[in-house]
Amino acid sequence: MKFTNKNVLLFDLDGTLIDSVPDLALSINQMLAAVGMTPYPTDTIRSWVGNGAAVLTQRALSGSIDINPDLDATFVEKALSIFLTYYEQNVCVETTLYPNVKSTLQSLHSHGYRLVIVTNKPEQFVRPILKHLGLNDFFEMVVGGDSLPKRKPDPMQLTYVCDKLGVTPSSCLMIGDSKNDIFAATAAGMQSVGLTYGYNHGEDINSHGATLVLDDFANIIETLVSLTAPAE
Repeated sequence: MKFTNKNVLLFDLDGTLIDSVPDLALSINQMLAAVGMTPYPTDTIRSWVGNGAAVLTQRALSGSIDINPDLDATFVEKALSIFLTYYEQNVCVETTLYPNVKSTLQSLHSHGYRLVIVTNKPEQFVRPILKHLGLNDFFEMVVGGDSLPKRKPDPMQLTYVCDKLGVTPSSCLMIGDSKNDIFAATAAGMQSVGLTYGYNHGEDINSHGATLVLDDFANIIETLVSLTAPAE
Protein backbone atom coordinates (compact mmCIF):
# COMPACT_ATOMS: atom_id res chain seq x y z
CA MET A 1 0.00 0.00 0.00
CA LYS A 2 0.99 3.63 -0.40
CA PHE A 3 1.34 6.04 2.49
CA THR A 4 0.69 9.51 1.17
CA ASN A 5 1.42 12.95 2.59
CA LYS A 6 3.69 11.66 5.35
CA ASN A 7 6.59 13.82 6.51
CA VAL A 8 7.18 12.68 10.12
CA LEU A 9 8.09 9.09 10.97
CA LEU A 10 7.86 8.02 14.61
CA PHE A 11 9.89 4.95 15.57
CA ASP A 12 9.74 2.73 18.59
CA LEU A 13 13.25 1.76 19.74
CA ASP A 14 13.53 -1.60 21.53
CA GLY A 15 12.36 -4.44 19.32
CA THR A 16 12.03 -2.12 16.32
CA LEU A 17 15.44 -0.56 15.69
CA ILE A 18 17.53 -2.43 18.24
CA ASP A 19 17.69 -5.75 20.04
CA SER A 20 18.52 -4.57 23.55
CA VAL A 21 17.47 -7.74 25.37
CA PRO A 22 21.00 -9.04 26.08
CA ASP A 23 21.89 -5.88 28.01
CA LEU A 24 18.48 -5.63 29.69
CA ALA A 25 18.70 -9.28 30.76
CA LEU A 26 22.21 -8.85 32.12
CA SER A 27 21.14 -5.83 34.15
CA ILE A 28 17.93 -7.44 35.41
CA ASN A 29 19.85 -10.50 36.55
CA GLN A 30 22.43 -8.33 38.29
CA MET A 31 19.58 -6.59 40.09
CA LEU A 32 17.98 -9.89 41.09
CA ALA A 33 21.30 -11.14 42.46
CA ALA A 34 21.71 -7.89 44.41
CA VAL A 35 18.34 -8.38 46.13
CA GLY A 36 18.97 -12.08 46.77
CA MET A 37 16.75 -13.52 44.05
CA THR A 38 17.41 -16.13 41.36
CA PRO A 39 18.29 -14.92 37.84
CA TYR A 40 16.34 -15.95 34.73
CA PRO A 41 17.35 -17.08 31.23
CA THR A 42 17.63 -14.33 28.63
CA ASP A 43 14.77 -15.79 26.60
CA THR A 44 12.47 -15.60 29.62
CA ILE A 45 13.35 -11.96 30.21
CA ARG A 46 12.85 -11.28 26.49
CA SER A 47 9.17 -12.10 26.91
CA TRP A 48 8.86 -9.45 29.65
CA VAL A 49 10.33 -6.52 27.68
CA GLY A 50 8.30 -3.77 26.04
CA ASN A 51 6.44 -1.81 28.70
CA GLY A 52 9.22 0.24 30.25
CA ALA A 53 11.77 -0.23 33.02
CA ALA A 54 9.35 -0.19 35.95
CA VAL A 55 7.14 -2.91 34.48
CA LEU A 56 10.15 -5.02 33.49
CA THR A 57 11.46 -4.77 37.06
CA GLN A 58 8.11 -5.80 38.52
CA ARG A 59 7.86 -8.74 36.13
CA ALA A 60 11.35 -9.87 37.11
CA LEU A 61 10.48 -9.64 40.80
CA SER A 62 7.27 -11.57 40.11
CA GLY A 63 9.02 -14.15 37.92
CA SER A 64 6.23 -13.77 35.40
CA ILE A 65 4.78 -11.46 32.78
CA ASP A 66 1.85 -11.19 35.19
CA ILE A 67 2.89 -8.84 37.96
CA ASN A 68 2.36 -10.01 41.53
CA PRO A 69 -0.10 -7.52 43.07
CA ASP A 70 1.39 -8.15 46.52
CA LEU A 71 4.84 -6.78 45.66
CA ASP A 72 5.99 -4.29 48.27
CA ALA A 73 6.16 -0.80 46.73
CA THR A 74 9.31 0.17 48.61
CA PHE A 75 11.04 -3.03 47.54
CA VAL A 76 10.02 -2.43 43.92
CA GLU A 77 11.37 1.13 44.04
CA LYS A 78 14.69 -0.10 45.44
CA ALA A 79 14.93 -2.86 42.83
CA LEU A 80 14.14 -0.44 40.01
CA SER A 81 16.88 1.92 41.18
CA ILE A 82 19.37 -0.96 41.29
CA PHE A 83 18.32 -2.13 37.82
CA LEU A 84 18.68 1.35 36.31
CA THR A 85 22.13 1.72 37.85
CA TYR A 86 23.29 -1.57 36.34
CA TYR A 87 21.65 -0.80 33.00
CA GLU A 88 23.44 2.54 32.81
CA GLN A 89 26.69 0.57 33.02
CA ASN A 90 25.55 -1.99 30.42
CA VAL A 91 23.43 0.18 28.16
CA CYS A 92 25.11 -0.75 24.89
CA VAL A 93 27.43 -3.70 25.50
CA GLU A 94 25.67 -6.36 23.41
CA THR A 95 22.78 -4.31 22.02
CA THR A 96 22.64 -4.60 18.23
CA LEU A 97 20.74 -3.11 15.31
CA TYR A 98 18.18 -5.22 13.51
CA PRO A 99 18.93 -5.94 9.83
CA ASN A 100 18.68 -3.01 7.39
CA VAL A 101 17.92 -0.45 10.09
CA LYS A 102 20.83 1.93 9.62
CA SER A 103 20.75 1.98 5.82
CA THR A 104 16.98 2.47 5.81
CA LEU A 105 17.10 5.34 8.30
CA GLN A 106 19.89 6.94 6.26
CA SER A 107 17.75 6.74 3.13
CA LEU A 108 14.66 8.13 4.85
CA HIS A 109 16.65 10.96 6.40
CA SER A 110 18.29 11.82 3.06
CA HIS A 111 14.87 11.99 1.41
CA GLY A 112 13.80 14.66 3.88
CA TYR A 113 11.64 12.72 6.30
CA ARG A 114 11.65 14.00 9.89
CA LEU A 115 12.51 11.11 12.19
CA VAL A 116 11.51 10.84 15.85
CA ILE A 117 12.01 8.21 18.56
CA VAL A 118 8.97 7.43 20.72
CA THR A 119 9.89 4.74 23.24
CA ASN A 120 8.88 3.46 26.65
CA LYS A 121 12.57 3.22 27.59
CA PRO A 122 13.67 5.90 30.09
CA GLU A 123 14.89 8.90 28.12
CA GLN A 124 18.34 8.99 29.75
CA PHE A 125 19.37 5.79 27.96
CA VAL A 126 18.14 6.60 24.47
CA ARG A 127 20.67 9.11 23.12
CA PRO A 128 23.69 7.12 24.39
CA ILE A 129 22.42 4.06 22.54
CA LEU A 130 21.69 6.02 19.37
CA LYS A 131 25.14 7.62 19.52
CA HIS A 132 26.93 4.30 20.12
CA LEU A 133 25.16 2.71 17.16
CA GLY A 134 25.66 5.67 14.84
CA LEU A 135 22.00 6.68 14.65
CA ASN A 136 21.94 9.86 16.70
CA ASP A 137 22.13 12.34 13.82
CA PHE A 138 19.06 10.88 12.12
CA PHE A 139 16.61 11.83 14.88
CA GLU A 140 15.56 15.38 15.63
CA MET A 141 13.50 14.44 18.68
CA VAL A 142 13.41 11.74 21.36
CA VAL A 143 10.44 11.08 23.65
CA GLY A 144 11.13 8.51 26.37
CA GLY A 145 8.92 6.52 28.67
CA ASP A 146 9.50 8.98 31.50
CA SER A 147 9.40 12.17 29.41
CA LEU A 148 5.66 12.65 29.98
CA PRO A 149 3.08 11.53 32.56
CA LYS A 150 1.82 8.77 30.24
CA ARG A 151 3.42 6.46 27.70
CA LYS A 152 2.36 4.01 25.00
CA PRO A 153 -0.23 2.52 24.60
CA ASP A 154 -1.58 5.91 25.70
CA PRO A 155 -1.37 8.37 22.78
CA MET A 156 0.15 11.21 24.85
CA GLN A 157 3.70 10.80 23.50
CA LEU A 158 2.47 10.81 19.92
CA THR A 159 0.24 13.86 20.29
CA TYR A 160 3.12 15.60 22.08
CA VAL A 161 5.33 15.05 19.03
CA CYS A 162 2.65 16.50 16.77
CA ASP A 163 2.30 19.56 18.99
CA LYS A 164 6.05 20.17 19.26
CA LEU A 165 6.71 19.72 15.54
CA GLY A 166 3.58 21.58 14.45
CA VAL A 167 2.20 18.71 12.38
CA THR A 168 -1.06 16.78 12.22
CA PRO A 169 -1.43 13.08 13.08
CA SER A 170 -2.39 12.39 9.47
CA SER A 171 1.04 13.57 8.32
CA CYS A 172 2.78 11.14 10.70
CA LEU A 173 3.42 7.40 10.66
CA MET A 174 4.11 5.32 13.78
CA ILE A 175 6.42 2.33 13.24
CA GLY A 176 6.84 -0.31 15.93
CA ASP A 177 6.91 -3.96 16.87
CA SER A 178 4.23 -4.22 19.55
CA LYS A 179 0.58 -3.64 20.25
CA ASN A 180 1.54 -0.67 22.43
CA ASP A 181 2.78 1.14 19.31
CA ILE A 182 -0.29 0.25 17.29
CA PHE A 183 -2.80 1.11 20.03
CA ALA A 184 -1.10 4.46 20.68
CA ALA A 185 -1.15 5.32 16.99
CA THR A 186 -4.79 4.38 16.62
CA ALA A 187 -5.75 6.46 19.66
CA ALA A 188 -3.76 9.42 18.26
CA GLY A 189 -5.48 9.20 14.88
CA MET A 190 -2.24 8.11 13.22
CA GLN A 191 -1.52 5.38 10.69
CA SER A 192 0.93 2.69 11.74
CA VAL A 193 3.33 0.01 10.56
CA GLY A 194 3.71 -3.13 12.65
CA LEU A 195 6.90 -5.18 12.37
CA THR A 196 6.69 -8.93 12.85
CA TYR A 197 10.01 -9.29 14.69
CA GLY A 198 10.80 -7.74 18.06
CA TYR A 199 8.99 -7.89 21.38
CA ASN A 200 5.24 -8.43 21.37
CA HIS A 201 4.92 -10.99 24.18
CA GLY A 202 4.40 -13.81 21.70
CA GLU A 203 1.32 -12.19 20.16
CA ASP A 204 0.82 -11.87 16.39
CA ILE A 205 1.26 -8.21 15.44
CA ASN A 206 -1.31 -8.73 12.68
CA SER A 207 -4.06 -8.99 15.29
CA HIS A 208 -3.74 -5.43 16.63
CA GLY A 209 -5.01 -3.30 13.76
CA ALA A 210 -1.84 -1.86 12.22
CA THR A 211 -2.37 -0.09 8.91
CA LEU A 212 0.37 -2.23 7.40
CA VAL A 213 2.48 -5.14 8.68
CA LEU A 214 6.03 -5.74 7.41
CA ASP A 215 8.60 -8.48 8.00
CA ASP A 216 11.65 -6.45 6.96
CA PHE A 217 12.51 -2.93 8.17
CA ALA A 218 13.88 -2.08 4.71
CA ASN A 219 10.42 -2.49 3.19
CA ILE A 220 9.41 0.81 4.79
CA ILE A 221 11.24 2.51 1.93
CA GLU A 222 8.99 0.86 -0.64
CA THR A 223 5.90 2.30 1.03
CA LEU A 224 7.37 5.81 1.31
CA VAL A 225 10.46 6.91 -0.57
CA SER A 226 9.92 5.10 -3.85
CA LEU A 227 6.19 5.85 -3.96
CA THR A 228 5.74 9.24 -2.37
CA ALA A 229 7.74 12.31 -1.47
CA PRO A 230 7.59 13.91 1.94
CA ALA A 231 4.77 16.41 2.31
CA GLU A 232 5.86 20.01 1.98
